Amino acid sequence: MATGRTHRPATRSRGIPEATVARLPLYLRALTALSERSVPTVSSEELAAAAGVNSAKLRKDFSYLGSYGTRGVGYDVEYLVYQISRELGLTQDWPVVIVGIGNLGAALANYGGFASRGFRVAALIDADPAMAGKPVAGIPVQHSDDLEKIIQDNGVSIGVIATPAGAAQAVCERLVAAGVTSILNFAPTVLSVPEGVDVRKVDLSIELQILAFHEQRKAGEEAASDGGVPTAAARSDSTDQGPDGDMPAVMPA
Repeated sequence: MATGRTHRPATRSRGIPEATVARLPLYLRALTALSERSVPTVSSEELAAAAGVNSAKLRKDFSYLGSYGTRGVGYDVEYLVYQISRELGLTQDWPVVIVGIGNLGAALANYGGFASRGFRVAALIDADPAMAGKPVAGIPVQHSDDLEKIIQDNGVSIGVIATPAGAAQAVCERLVAAGVTSILNFAPTVLSVPEGVDVRKVDLSIELQILAFHEQRKAGEEAASDGGVPTAAARSDSTDQGPDGDMPAVMPA
């Protein structure tokens, strides 16, 4: 069985832009939904709408894959699923370790989408001795003292950090030292990693703050349209604007 340790995606070597790589999972999700409905072909316009991008951008993204579709017919759904899966490295098995089995880590361990998307949870790791041996999603939790051995034994190159912020950097350094070269970070902190290590950060609080900003702006626009007093986010003549007339960035305390 192939593992993430010996095989890596070819996207970088083939010069595919990072922005295109970031959109490939969106296309794959939309295509998988079409495949499950036994839809044989899809136009660029239909697929772009399902993925939330414009069709010109989609066609350019697919050109990097060498896939141009057929005029009047569109794209073959099954072939595109295979092509994008191969480009993302999902046609092989990627063993993953999750470090930090609190509420979030346990929820990730129970997520059923890993296996269907080319990932296998090889181990669950936690620093709490009381957690050792307890099954989560059918997998016994192992103590963090054995982290390096676990990574070596399972050929792991992808690690998920779901620890508290204060422990995340130390866990990251141990993962990297043990050979992990890609990290998905759920801890609310920025990780420092050496060159050659990829980090993707998921911060739910930041996403909620961005949504709160948009909700405030919409409320201000509604108040202005109703003849009320607009909020600071909706006023174009605010005295709090930056030197170039831009709204100053607001950072959480």
